[in-house]
Amino acid sequence: MKKYLLFILILIYFPLVAGRYAGDFMAIGSGVRSLGLGGAYSAIANDGSAIYWNAAGIGQIRQTEIAAMRAFLYEGLAYYDNFSFCQPLPNGVTLGFNWTRLTIDDIPYYGEEHITGTNVDQRSSDLNWILYEVGIPDRKFKSFDDLFQFAFAKHIHYDFNMGWLFYDLPLDIYLGSNIKYIRRKIDDIYGTGTGFDFSGIIKTDMSVLFDLEWMGNLSIGMNFQDVGGTAISWDTESKHEDEVLFNTKLGFAVFQPLTGLKSEVVLAFDIDYVYETVYHYGLEYIYKEFLAIRTGYYSENFSAGMSVKLYDISLDYAFLTNVLGNTNRIGLRISF
Repeated sequence: MKKYLLFILILIYFPLVAGRYAGDFMAIGSGVRSLGLGGAYSAIANDGSAIYWNAAGIGQIRQTEIAAMRAFLYEGLAYYDNFSFCQPLPNGVTLGFNWTRLTIDDIPYYGEEHITGTNVDQRSSDLNWILYEVGIPDRKFKSFDDLFQFAFAKHIHYDFNMGWLFYDLPLDIYLGSNIKYIRRKIDDIYGTGTGFDFSGIIKTDMSVLFDLEWMGNLSIGMNFQDVGGTAISWDTESKHEDEVLFNTKLGFAVFQPLTGLKSEVVLAFDIDYVYETVYHYGLEYIYKEFLAIRTGYYSENFSAGMSVKLYDISLDYAFLTNVLGNTNRIGLRISF
């Protein structure tokens, strides 16, 4: 029954909002750690999910990395899969590939062939003509949304001469971009589109900046998504087009080591501007690079998660509250 109700809502609501919210399946976000931090990730972005959050971030990856994720959405009504691959190259260059899919199975389809030739009185008095009572679909179909991203990032180190303070400020600059291909399918109708993202991250050592040895690193990230807008063209007779709107993500993160505890605390903050201003907050505690626990918040949604790392294998889990149903995510990352 939940699937029936959702499908009815889609039929009513989709024509009204498709043009404006055509890319909302992408806003669910890739990765597990990132969602455990409430989406406050554009200034961190140091794993394969960076291809979505801030492509420049894959420049921080200096080992080959493969990652996979599955999320269960809307109380099991849909599932969300993600796969990423990142390959570092010489001269601070990293290439990456990301594939994300949202899938809804077994959507019921009700034709009207069985009521052809009947009148209102017949349909209101005979249960055989009442769709709600019969409740047997003519068939079922599948809907999916695919996002393919191909990313490039470059790392540049620069010592900024602060001559009047008699020291050089170290800056690690990461520049990146990705090209995305979107493919959507509803029953036997397809929509496709191509878009571009451009992004950057600047990191510096606050112990040098403020002359306090105990301080950690500061990171600032910015991601321009769907620059110029991304059009999705449908293969219908009308050749209808939807537009994925341009979005700007701005993020800040502080990485503070706790030397005595052999740990690190990460504080993160992000702002999205695509429809309205949305603030994301994240907090993470990492112990010996072995165990990490985290929590996050945005738009009245709370999240939590953890990671366990053994050698070069990381197992990630995240839980996110949502008005449409709580979400569980599990993921695996392997570096070699």
